[in-house]
Amino acid sequence: MKKVHPEFAYQSRELGIQIEDTLGDPPDKKYYAMVVKSLIEEFGNGSEIDDVNLLSFAIADHLKFKDLGGLLALTDDYNQSDFSSVIGMISCINDATLKAISTVGQKNPALACRAIITAFLYKNPKQWTDEDHSLESLRKSEEEEEEDEDQMMHGHDIEHLFDSGGDENV
Repeated sequence: MKKVHPEFAYQSRELGIQIEDTLGDPPDKKYYAMVVKSLIEEFGNGSEIDDVNLLSFAIADHLKFKDLGGLLALTDDYNQSDFSSVIGMISCINDATLKAISTVGQKNPALACRAIITAFLYKNPKQWTDEDHSLESLRKSEEEEEEDEDQMMHGHDIEHLFDSGGDENV
């Protein structure tokens, strides 16, 4: 499993929540389809909506990912904006989605890239992992730090920990 940039992990989780909330309980697929269609039309008409999650929400179900490895490799850098490279790794299931992605990509290539990668991560959750922020992981991390501190020997060079400039830094 590959670790992805924390912002991509966050956006992917948020996309899942947004889709679940829009579908509702029980799922209303007609309403969901209407919302997605409306968003695709807005983005296709050049809307100035600068929101990764809304764009990824609109396109997630309308993309086929042709180069999984290539897209996964791009998850390290949230600021990736090589739109021509990213769009070459996908195909759209309809012209409206292609128009929406292309329109956004011309004005804001970074937004289009982020949305495509976020949709990819949402659709392929078993391909990646996020940093573990659970309490158990934090405890384990703190215990390891304490063990490292206990390992300091008497007379260990710790001068670098003190400010040699004193009040000059104020």
